[in-house]
Amino acid sequence: MKIIPAIDLMEGQVVRLYQGRPENKTVYGSDPKAVAKKWEKAGADMLHLVDLDATLQRGSNLKLIKEIVKETSIPVQVAGGLREESIISEALDFAQRVVLGTVAFKDMELVLNLAAKFGTNRIVISADHYDGTIVVNGWQQSTSMNLIDAMQSLTGKGFSEFLITNVSRDGTMKGPDLDYLKKACAFSNVHVIASGGISSLDDITSVKQCNAYGVILGKALYEGKVSIEEAKNLA
Repeated sequence: MKIIPAIDLMEGQVVRLYQGRPENKTVYGSDPKAVAKKWEKAGADMLHLVDLDATLQRGSNLKLIKEIVKETSIPVQVAGGLREESIISEALDFAQRVVLGTVAFKDMELVLNLAAKFGTNRIVISADHYDGTIVVNGWQQSTSMNLIDAMQSLTGKGFSEFLITNVSRDGTMKGPDLDYLKKACAFSNVHVIASGGISSLDDITSVKQCNAYGVILGKALYEGKVSIEEAKNLA
């Protein structure tokens, strides 16, 4: 199982939000490059770089993300506000993978075109949900789609890389949503990365037992509840 620290960026700072709410922000550093190097040195398998300003449509950290990628040697997946073909293509010029959420549920034609151009293995579908119902637009808008039905449709179109986040758990450190994670991981020939609610090494063990491909470490990592070294030993 891959150990993937998240670096969430807002106004050039490393932050964490509570349940995706920008008004509930905690700042963990003002030097994202140093943070990236720290997690790389600790043994992270991949970095998950999130542009929260782009997600909330109030700015962009793409230039900073590109600089971080240049200065690290482990794979990087870029997430947050990737809704236009030109920006997604630019991100794929320097990052190994992009994480697409809103656009995957609102403009499938664009996502299929990108998959044909770059390969489905470089596109991670971010299936963000609130207790089973897909949410989009920075988690601000609910849809009528069920997580499992959405995954069924997407796997049928050839997508195999998924990031699953139950928004109600994100940033809470109340434990991951194992019920929906198990259902997601039950799909054959898919890689599911679990995100949201991780608070302890026991949580990481539970995620591994669901057969997840990877786990995102956020607040628990920044609060010192878990370390990358300990997580790697379990993984």
